Amino acid sequence: MKRGSVVTERAGTIRRPASSIQKKKPRDYARRFPVGAELVAGGGVHFRVWAPNSKRVSVELSTVRDFDGASTFDLLSEKGGHFSGFVEQAVEGMMYRYRLDRGSFPDPVSRFQPDGPHGPSQIIDSDEYEWTDQSWKGPPAKGLVIYEMHIGTYTPEGTYAAAAEHFPRLAELGINLIEIMPVAEFPGRFGWGYDGVNLFAPTQLYGTPDDLRSFVDKAHALGISVILDVVYNHLGPDGNYLKEFSPHYFTDRHKNEWGQAINFDDKDSGPVREFFVSNAAYWIDEFHFDGLRLDATQQMFDCSGQHILSEINRAVRKAAGSRRVYLVAENEAQHARLVRPTNRGGYGLDALWNDDFHHTARVALIGKRDAYFVDYKGTPQELISAVRHGFLYQGQWYLWQKKGRGQPALDLKPVQYVHFIENHDQVANSLKGHRLWQLTSPGKFRAVTALLLLGPQTPMLFQGQEFADSSGFVFFADHHAELTRLVTAGRKEFLRQFRAINDPEADCCVADPGSEKTFVACKVNHENRERNSGVYQMHRDLLRIRRDDPVISASEQAGVDGAVLNSDAFVLRFFGESNDDRLLLVNLGRDLSLSPAPEPLLAPLEEAAWRLKWSSESTCYGGCGTVPLHTDDRWELPAETAMLLEPER
Repeated sequence: MKRGSVVTERAGTIRRPASSIQKKKPRDYARRFPVGAELVAGGGVHFRVWAPNSKRVSVELSTVRDFDGASTFDLLSEKGGHFSGFVEQAVEGMMYRYRLDRGSFPDPVSRFQPDGPHGPSQIIDSDEYEWTDQSWKGPPAKGLVIYEMHIGTYTPEGTYAAAAEHFPRLAELGINLIEIMPVAEFPGRFGWGYDGVNLFAPTQLYGTPDDLRSFVDKAHALGISVILDVVYNHLGPDGNYLKEFSPHYFTDRHKNEWGQAINFDDKDSGPVREFFVSNAAYWIDEFHFDGLRLDATQQMFDCSGQHILSEINRAVRKAAGSRRVYLVAENEAQHARLVRPTNRGGYGLDALWNDDFHHTARVALIGKRDAYFVDYKGTPQELISAVRHGFLYQGQWYLWQKKGRGQPALDLKPVQYVHFIENHDQVANSLKGHRLWQLTSPGKFRAVTALLLLGPQTPMLFQGQEFADSSGFVFFADHHAELTRLVTAGRKEFLRQFRAINDPEADCCVADPGSEKTFVACKVNHENRERNSGVYQMHRDLLRIRRDDPVISASEQAGVDGAVLNSDAFVLRFFGESNDDRLLLVNLGRDLSLSPAPEPLLAPLEEAAWRLKWSSESTCYGGCGTVPLHTDDRWELPAETAMLLEPER
């Protein structure tokens, strides 16, 4: 077995299942990670756990899940609250728990929980899987197209293996990076995964750890990178046993939206930081993930000298070795420092989700400015600014929060933003989880899709978006009865910020998060790929242009400018080398006739005229056909259309 050299610990004293205790000479073991159960070359397992509030810690071992006839072995106490020991009798596949002063509990660093978070942990051989991606170099340095996926709802089976069968279609579409929603073990039969409690254990709901490895391996074989959504801002309330091992995993020093904050900077935070930093490296090392999506980083509080995000960034890149990795953060506060290099005071991440683009695009599509959409008008100016500058709010006053939002970010590059018009949160933050195509006109949907997929930022699609899936996506989580009642009440209270949903008539329409019917209704209907073949063809054509057109593919370096044409229409000009530009005309309103057209961005190149390269109104996509765009004396922009032009010499 290959073993990394992360930390070396001395073995503890072994207690036999019988009354006699045999001393065994301490030995040193090169551990891959600071804590957890790790197989040792030559046989046996080395255990290490942080339990500073316990005077005595033992490991209970059993060959069966009900722990009938379990054997118990004492671990040796270390300075700083850790306990460790080598157990020669332990082998792969055995079940185990840690016995503390207050009872027996699963390992906080369990690599698998076959019976869920309340059951025993299982010893896993992380080196047994035979990888085939030895030549894999990681995500491409440019040209990423992200696809967000929830394993449990992407297929009827809801497994890693079933989802992997769709990789050829995604590769054909033009997807080269899959972002899967959290898979760390969580309670219940279904859930989004953001209430995970065993952060090192891939949930048994979707398959075994090796099934997850195979998922990543098969994606790499088709040129698709895979990153994992991780939650380091809180843990779920059900099945979370961390406090049994140490109360210092959490702190009241900071106020967290979802319970107690993680202790990254309070008393005894050192082992806590080590726990989360190791977890980030673990997914890269043992599962070959190509990076992480860091959930709600504004709720990761750290006032120490080095922010935990910066430490995670370094650990992930070290774990990847020569492979490229991609770290993208969700940050509602829009703090640009997260993606600035460390030598400029930043944290070194690669990209940030841009909610501003989503919000203004959604208002442009459906017109509603309710709740947190109140600060957006969906105007051509806002859409142009989002394409040119990323965040719309970079410190200005934000009415919804009654404070300034964001930081100056004009120095950031387009690729440091991830743009989207759908994601799991935004689709679900509605009464029935409708997709955007169901809330707007087909023409507007096609036009804004073109803006998303041809813009210089990194685009992201949510599962099924590429073929106008009819399945909604709402919040679902399977908990015990009392917690389900609280979660349901909390979800309804959150949705009441939208005035229409606050109507008593609508209250009964909010889906029950704990119902299996709610979960099943969110499963993607892949038959829509054929049923809505025109929408699918449009996405495929746009992604092909994004990849193959020399100007569009290089727009992140060459630059883009834009101009407002009227209250509903605008033009973007993509500057290419050798006087080879592109125009993207977007009209979200009625037919527009421009005569005269005193806008320099519309001017043709020298000794060239504009010709149509692509139109959202193509009959292939379900459009009504494209009329001639311009003559010598006027421009004619059809209603609810996007058109890409190239020079014709």
